[in-house]
Amino acid sequence: MPKIKTKKFLGEILVERKFITNEELQEALLAQKATPLRLGQILIKRGISSQEDVLTCLAEQYDMDFVPHIDFADPENLFSNIPVHFMKKNRMVPFKKKGDTILVGIVDVLNIQPLDDLKMLFPVYDFLAVLTTDDEIQRIITLHFTAMKSESTDDVIEDLEESDFEILTSSISETQDIMDMANEAPIIRLVNTFIKQAVTDRASDIHVEPFEKELTVRFRIDGILYNMYTPPKKYQGAIISRIKIMANLNIAENRLPQDGRIQLKIAGKDIDIRVSTFPTYYGERIVLRILNKSDMSFDLGAIGFDAHTLSEFDKLIQKTYGIVLVTGPTGSGKSTTLYSVLSKLNSDDVNILTVEDPIEYQIPGIGQMQVKPSINLTFASGLRSILRQDPDIVMVGEIRDLETAEIAVQAALTGHRVFSTLHTNDAASGITRLIDMGIEPFLITSSVNAYLAQRLVRKICPSCREAYKPSPKMLAELGIKPSQLKGGKLFRGKGCENCLNTGYAGRLGIFELLILTSGVRKLIMEHAEAPLIKEFAIKEGMKALLQDGIDKSIEGTTTVEEVLRVC
Repeated sequence: MPKIKTKKFLGEILVERKFITNEELQEALLAQKATPLRLGQILIKRGISSQEDVLTCLAEQYDMDFVPHIDFADPENLFSNIPVHFMKKNRMVPFKKKGDTILVGIVDVLNIQPLDDLKMLFPVYDFLAVLTTDDEIQRIITLHFTAMKSESTDDVIEDLEESDFEILTSSISETQDIMDMANEAPIIRLVNTFIKQAVTDRASDIHVEPFEKELTVRFRIDGILYNMYTPPKKYQGAIISRIKIMANLNIAENRLPQDGRIQLKIAGKDIDIRVSTFPTYYGERIVLRILNKSDMSFDLGAIGFDAHTLSEFDKLIQKTYGIVLVTGPTGSGKSTTLYSVLSKLNSDDVNILTVEDPIEYQIPGIGQMQVKPSINLTFASGLRSILRQDPDIVMVGEIRDLETAEIAVQAALTGHRVFSTLHTNDAASGITRLIDMGIEPFLITSSVNAYLAQRLVRKICPSCREAYKPSPKMLAELGIKPSQLKGGKLFRGKGCENCLNTGYAGRLGIFELLILTSGVRKLIMEHAEAPLIKEFAIKEGMKALLQDGIDKSIEGTTTVEEVLRVC
């Protein structure tokens, strides 16, 4: 156990180092009398001091080292036999071997007993404890987990035996981390392997697809599907049943589509998975949509807007009334844009309500309603109810029919900010789409402020990004002048292990913002076609989708091939 270097109390050291004042110390000591918490815990919980400051002083008190950022190094895979749950429970992690000594990061200086348990696992080593933060402990646990040799699907399949099917009904709890489930039955481990690998590879969807002679598992990464696994056909039923059990679906029903949800943790991260089953001739097809809540941030400035478009769009969403419609095909990032807008506008002095299908992310402080057609809770009926809840801002997941469109227009005309989506190819087509639904042109010009069309393009992998000189013919076809290029070159990804040899890693948006100026409104009232409206808007300064994509390829963010693929 660490020896105490000084008789000074923790509070004294904190005051001496000027991390807290004496008044704050006395306040915390008074609060300590009514709680079993330690002084440091009280200071951190009340926001008086940071965990790093408290641990710095504890390290001085107990003559230990405090390491705010530790380097994980385990080239011999020394810690592969240490259960993950042991490290998480005791908030300690071995992170480096130096000769005959193993360095162990700990958070609690009084919780030394687990070091004796480690001594039993490694009797020939000495242990040296250093203090670090909770975040570092979790980070090292994650690194420990990913650095261990991952069990391949082939390894799991080799372990499959008939007896494994007997425990298929075991369920997964909402809070259970699948890192802790390494010793489960092979079928369970196999499904966990799919999910863990998908999260590691930044996949947005897992497709489990039965065919006549094989079962295929594909991942959608950055919008593109890749074949990943082909488990033996004989395990199809067991794999599908396991996924349905995790999603609380009826495993006996295989004739009708079903929808469910899985909530779990992977390496300490909260993962929400939407599950959809679809009966086919060769068995049920399953798609798992992965929503990584821990890594998701809704920031308008980070999704791909250039400075000018972002400034214009920001002015539009701040208007106190009117509709802003985001358009594009499925998978173009419309929901992310709307969530980013709502997150920016979310504050204590506004009432924000949404009606969605489905609710992909829960945002604190916003009332979100799930559409349920089975009980006649549609976008239209939900929006009608929302307007009786005194909202300032309303978001409708999608305008699909005339009734929903009419209610949205009336809401905008009566002083509400309304945000919604349409499935159209460009911004100008959103105008004709509403007219085709039955909305009168004068209502569009009175209620709609702007249309934002968007697509998602893959970003060039920064690890293998390289420059190349395009041919004059390519530049001419794209309308790019050689003088626009940096050094006469464009950029592409060469392909490396960090990007699965695709040359791309991550995605960003390209945008087309059509603001309803007086000239555009005049064209709408004259029933002008979408191409004419688009041409006029470009003359007024609107940047088209293709142009925004080409600008980003010139900047070296994406490739011209990727822009042409989506535009």
